[in-house]
Amino acid sequence: MSKFIHPLADVQSENIGDNTSIWQFCVVLEKAIIGNNCNINCQVFIENDVIIGNNVTIKPGVQIWDGITIEDNVFIGPNVTFTNDKMPRSKQYPTEFLKTVIKRGASIGANSTILPGLNIGENAMIGAGSVVLKDVPENTIYVGNPAKELIK
Repeated sequence: MSKFIHPLADVQSENIGDNTSIWQFCVVLEKAIIGNNCNINCQVFIENDVIIGNNVTIKPGVQIWDGITIEDNVFIGPNVTFTNDKMPRSKQYPTEFLKTVIKRGASIGANSTILPGLNIGENAMIGAGSVVLKDVPENTIYVGNPAKELIK
């Protein structure tokens, strides 16, 4: 099995799974782990303390910061914004960044913002443009700003 890394990508990690594609203008730092059969679209930045499972799709314009874990079969839409520090200040860094986990099978719609230290449950769906301020239970749909459960 092989992987595809576009010649215009800066992939420093050796931990890239089989059948994974990483497209142009991506940066993947040295300690990042990316599973098998992933599609990392153009203009994605992935920091060191990041784990990405198998069969994950990450659309363009996404930054995945230290402390973020994305489990298997997750979809991350274009320009999704993750955060890892509740009180960011220039040149002042926490001793450890907050951990965010996107559980297996979850989907996050375009332009959503995910605050730090949250869990997005298995098979949860986050609607486009949502701002997620709290954990999202499994098998639910959250939409809006702030994101709330969509009741059918």
